[in-house]
Amino acid sequence: MTLLHWLTEPLQFAFFLRALLAVSLVSVLCALVGAWVVLRGLSYIGDAMSHAVFPGIVAAFLLKGNLLLGALAAAILTALGIGAVSNRSGLKQDSAIGIVFVGMFALGVVLLSKVPTFTTDLSNFLIGNPLGVSASDLWGALGVTVLVGGLLTAIQKELLLASFDPTEARAIGLPVGRLNNLLLIIIGMVVVLTVQLVGTTLSVSLLITSSAAARLLARSLKKMIALSALLGILGGVSGLYLSYYLNTAPGATIVLVNTLTFLLALAFRRRDQ
Repeated sequence: MTLLHWLTEPLQFAFFLRALLAVSLVSVLCALVGAWVVLRGLSYIGDAMSHAVFPGIVAAFLLKGNLLLGALAAAILTALGIGAVSNRSGLKQDSAIGIVFVGMFALGVVLLSKVPTFTTDLSNFLIGNPLGVSASDLWGALGVTVLVGGLLTAIQKELLLASFDPTEARAIGLPVGRLNNLLLIIIGMVVVLTVQLVGTTLSVSLLITSSAAARLLARSLKKMIALSALLGILGGVSGLYLSYYLNTAPGATIVLVNTLTFLLALAFRRRDQ
């Protein structure tokens, strides 16, 4: 089999093309917020958020509502809860994340006990499937990517100051608490969308692993975001092709490629130092 045939054979399938576009869009979206997650030491929040939205999904399912809207509502509630616990208790943010995450997930388990059977719709939302992405999912991902990119660009200077010098930020009148809550809400929105499209494991990998690899190689925020997006896209495309020819789970294969990329970046950085 020639290289050209190897590259073009999967492209005859519409689901594979949609999966390539979905992973590329999600990689860009995760890079936009993943840089902030890594720089601020919030790596735990990706996995926490993906589980904390569980009660919103189950509640929407029980009420026969939209699962995505239920997840978004739970994500916003979780983000505000983390901010409130952190501000009022004086605990570090990772402790607040753990407290709220466990509480929300437990609520989801309690609600799930009211569901007679674990249905396909609910499991698909939680597990995700890149090969099952629809055209409407792609348009939704594009819209969220543009919205998040524009919002983070608009508040980048304020968010940088609030993140790394909150005392100075408060001195000049910046609403540090609101900026932190806004960032948590944005992260929650991104996690909800990416979990629905590609599943929990791949969502966390794109949000953290690619950004962490970029952090090892880049020296500025803009370069870190661009490199994270590039690494995510390359890992996603490579992983999808490998899963096609090796007949393996696409999400898990992409995660393994991303992990290998991080290890290579780590080795390159050590050699460079």
